[in-house]
Amino acid sequence: MLQRPRRNRKSSSIRKMVRENRVTAHDLIMPLFIVDGTGIEEQIPSLPMAYRRSLDMLLKEIEACIKLGLHSFILFPKIAKEHKNKSGSYSYDPNNFYLKAASTIKEKFPELTLISDVALDPYNVDGHDGLVMNGEILNDESVGILARMAVAQAEAGFDVIGPSDMMDGRIQAIREALDKAEYQDISMMSYTAKYASGFYGPFRDALDSAPVLDSSIPKDKKTYQMDPANSREALIEAELDAMEGADFLMVKPAVHYLDIIQQLKVNQLLPIAAYHVSGECAMLAAACEKGWLDYETVMPETLLSIKRAGADLILTYYAKEFLLLQK
Repeated sequence: MLQRPRRNRKSSSIRKMVRENRVTAHDLIMPLFIVDGTGIEEQIPSLPMAYRRSLDMLLKEIEACIKLGLHSFILFPKIAKEHKNKSGSYSYDPNNFYLKAASTIKEKFPELTLISDVALDPYNVDGHDGLVMNGEILNDESVGILARMAVAQAEAGFDVIGPSDMMDGRIQAIREALDKAEYQDISMMSYTAKYASGFYGPFRDALDSAPVLDSSIPKDKKTYQMDPANSREALIEAELDAMEGADFLMVKPAVHYLDIIQQLKVNQLLPIAAYHVSGECAMLAAACEKGWLDYETVMPETLLSIKRAGADLILTYYAKEFLLLQK
């Protein structure tokens, strides 16, 4: 045989020489959950590698992650019920602890990249990413609030705004609002192809942000998040977001939508982010806890598969643990 592919696999050194894809700290974004208060560090039962933390504890966690080489974080707030209303107005309130926390984090760690979450579900009483009226999710009325929220987040010090709501036209509206407020340099990481997936459960547990069970309120998010059966539709969303001013395009979930990551990578020039979501992480953790899978093998392999599919950036609750394994 003239060709023996095994020659390029015969040693660890050679395998590293010809390796096509690598996951590094620069590829990873660490999701963090924040709650109001002090001294709080609560493990999330359905997502055991993640915690809800108050700002004082979160600063310690960020410092530990930075020492491992992580420099990008996305921040999600758990909002107390007394701050929730129909319009989600606490989202842009100057006294919002989430906004104050962002300012403190950037003051202490100015070198890191801090990404926000723009959606109404943590803030409104209905648990939806937009305004609910007469059993419908209102699009254009929601977009105005989202734009106001984004400007407040820019003022607080976020480097990248993360619209996760899937309302039509919100990227352009937010871009115009940011530019008008003279935040032209603030980036946007759009949740471009966010599917109406069943893999978000632990995340909603962490933030208490699931849709409220009420006959007058839609029981799911299928009228605005994408149908899991569709792939070409993701190309439409990506083209619109790119034209409207997005700087990054995201696919969510990641592992079960590797084909979508690949399609966006081939058809778009913007960087592609992929969210390794809570249910995907929890499923892996449970299988490893049962001894059905080897954690030190399959967790890095999972992240590598996302990278190989075309993701430039990976949002994963395993970011810190992945880097600890590399030490």
